[in-house]
Amino acid sequence: MNSSLLESHSDRIGILICGHGSRNPKAIEEFANLALLLKSTIPKVPVEFGYLEFARPVLEEALEKLRAQSVERVIAIPAMLFAAGHAKNDIPSLLNDYSFRTGMKIDYGRELGVNSLMIGAAGERIKQAIQSASSFPLTETLLVVVGRGSSDPDANSNVSKIARMLVEGIGLGWGETVYSGVTFPLVEPGLRHLVRLGFKRIIVFPYFLFSGVLVSRVRRHTKNVAVDFPGIEFISADYLGCHPMVIQAFRERIEEVLEGNAFMNCLNCKYRSEVLGFEKEVGLAQQSHHHHVEGITDGCDLCTDECIGSCEMEEKANLSEPPNGHSHSHSHSPYPQAEHPLGPVTLPNSNNNQIGRKTD
Repeated sequence: MNSSLLESHSDRIGILICGHGSRNPKAIEEFANLALLLKSTIPKVPVEFGYLEFARPVLEEALEKLRAQSVERVIAIPAMLFAAGHAKNDIPSLLNDYSFRTGMKIDYGRELGVNSLMIGAAGERIKQAIQSASSFPLTETLLVVVGRGSSDPDANSNVSKIARMLVEGIGLGWGETVYSGVTFPLVEPGLRHLVRLGFKRIIVFPYFLFSGVLVSRVRRHTKNVAVDFPGIEFISADYLGCHPMVIQAFRERIEEVLEGNAFMNCLNCKYRSEVLGFEKEVGLAQQSHHHHVEGITDGCDLCTDECIGSCEMEEKANLSEPPNGHSHSHSHSPYPQAEHPLGPVTLPNSNNNQIGRKTD
């Protein structure tokens, strides 16, 4: 990035990295480390970070920190891999509200998206997993890329694009996509279908920025399938984390705003065009659905390091009392494929179904 361009305005510009938030302390630590690494590349510019839920500071608190540093213009970047509900609705709604109340100028950047930097970081994580395993032909290896899963078909389709570019770039035998929740196919039913392809080695790559309950879910469900198919070698690749190319991608998003080139791709946005199956969502009002958990920091004390899914399993055991006294059913437009047999209904119980159906 052209740091001199940014630092020439450093007396009035500040950077806000907008995260989702997590109950897992390691995920929160990783996110904070990413902000620190980004800050180290532009030391003369104020950089703060905030969350939508389950961690502090929330976005408004982070904005207040920037304002206390005499920042007059904020460049806000969503720490989201793809543009779905959080990037399109929740974050901009909160930013617009703050800007209206305070008069602060806030320029909103794009999500990380599909680009050579993110594909490069993903490729290195997969190559690291391959190098740590025994020698095996790449062309006889199946890659399974796991996305978070969303009620936005455009975001889900981008996971498939990432998978295809990784397969061709590395020279793997085959590539497929599954999802951790909301949409289909979920990890376990998806893998149980994919073992029929006959590959003896399967690399499962969680395309996530940080640790947390969803990465734990991916690994746990992968193990469930591996136990039933001992003749297949399952390799778990690491998530993206604070890879240098990820940091560089954030810097590029900032530069786009400075140059006036931060244009979100609206071609297949279900809120702007009549996407097949989602026609009723065109023109829906932009609003945040995180007001009920914003600022609540019910951090999980069951996993002090990488999340192992203890909170999710504990949640299943106590169906009558979901976290924070509410279920994760929000007032989004209903996901039309919510009852798909390879989707959220395959999760083990009704409470977990609600978790799986949480829209993004």
